[in-house]
Amino acid sequence: MPRSPRLVVEGESAVYHLMSRTALDGFVLGDAEKDHLLQVIRHFTSIYFTDVLGFCIIEKKGTGEI
Repeated sequence: MPRSPRLVVEGESAVYHLMSRTALDGFVLGDAEKDHLLQVIRHFTSIYFTDVLGFCIIEKKGTGEI
């Protein structure tokens, strides 16, 4: 079921929740890749004049299989 359209109020700030997942097994980002991702996020927040209120990279600890 699609979500309902967002309410946009002219002249008001908005907060958006963004999330990305992968179907790959294990954790695909090492320390160097995590640092690079953080640099990319900082770069784009500066050129698009946005604020990142929170950020988290979560590792899969297991597949949940029994």
